[in-house]
Amino acid sequence: MHFPESATRPGRSVAYRVAVTVLLASLSGVANADALSFQEALALALRETPVLRANTAQVDAATQAAIPAGALPDPKLALGVDNLPIDGPDRYSLSRDFMTMRRIGVMQEFPNRAKRKARVAAAQGRVAVAEAQTRVTRLTVLREVAVAWIARGSIERQLTRSDALLAENRLFEAAVRAQLAAGKAAASEVVAPRQEAALIEERQDVLRAQREQALAQLRRWIGPAAQAPLTGVVPDWPIERDGLLRRLRQHPELAAFDPKARVLEAERAEAQAAKKPDWALELAYQQRGPQFGDMVSLQVSFDLPLFAGSRQNPQIAAKLAERTALVAEREAMLHEHAAALEADFAEYQRLVNAVQRQREVLLPLAEERVTLALAGWRGGKGSLTELIAARRERIDAELKAIALEGERQQMAARLHYAYGDIAGEQG
Repeated sequence: MHFPESATRPGRSVAYRVAVTVLLASLSGVANADALSFQEALALALRETPVLRANTAQVDAATQAAIPAGALPDPKLALGVDNLPIDGPDRYSLSRDFMTMRRIGVMQEFPNRAKRKARVAAAQGRVAVAEAQTRVTRLTVLREVAVAWIARGSIERQLTRSDALLAENRLFEAAVRAQLAAGKAAASEVVAPRQEAALIEERQDVLRAQREQALAQLRRWIGPAAQAPLTGVVPDWPIERDGLLRRLRQHPELAAFDPKARVLEAERAEAQAAKKPDWALELAYQQRGPQFGDMVSLQVSFDLPLFAGSRQNPQIAAKLAERTALVAEREAMLHEHAAALEADFAEYQRLVNAVQRQREVLLPLAEERVTLALAGWRGGKGSLTELIAARRERIDAELKAIALEGERQQMAARLHYAYGDIAGEQG
């Protein structure tokens, strides 16, 4: 960069350099302002995902529906005519000279207390079911966003490393040409570095495709913000088998069975309460001719549940059967999650061992082999073919180490958001 001459004068040069430093720092801050960290991706998904908004609306709907659950039915207004003649010369006449009466009344039904209590319990249970489903959905969103963020980060690290390998390969090609110019290499050997570069570019094409797939998955949950550059690291979750097994029965999908069971029990109690009679009260005012005077009537009516064997009892039996099915379904899901936990934890342990082996054994050995092959080739005791093979093995080892670490982190995220302690992470 060319600086004005005046900027190099004593006193002003320091101020100029400070100004440039501040400007570059501010530009760096702007560039990083739109970066997407792991926690920001999770928070954004919880705010923006449509499926969570749908679940929230379902909770609101169930909550609103629970408000009138225990209320009495609306009163009924009754309008009518009593003692209307249908015979004789005055048939169908509304004249009040006869016993004809115009009637207006109000009737209120009173379901029995047990039935109303059961309806309230069922409504509250449906709210709990909606809330449990929301928790399941939130954990699913957290898990999928975490996996997509980790996958994208792992792929981008591999792409960054492969770019560095391409740059290194260009230096290697220059070294081969120098050997050829010095008469220490065959003309055919100049092709080998270019072949190696083509293989690296081919691998980059695969990685770019995988990156687009990870971006698409991340975009599903957080929208256009998925395009932002990633920043930060993934949390180091404690993955410990005994702790995961202890929390297995608290899995949100299993916990959702408890409110479902409460709903079924409340519905069974409502069917049982239907065996008890409901009653209704009606108050009516009857207007007659002046020679007779007006009247008031009071009427009480009762339901007669006389046919419980064909009405209430089958409904009770149906709810008991549904409860039995729900218990069996929960047990089956428990076994399914237990098997999945064992399988996923075994895979996690394999990945932990693979990452450690790749970093501590295979990658150092690959580096050592390249060093030995390069020394032999430069000393004229080794072939370029051996050196190229050693370099390819090192490239494979480096990229595989990054890929394995990404797979380990993804499996850790799946275990953590399925069985781990996630208190305070759901916003």
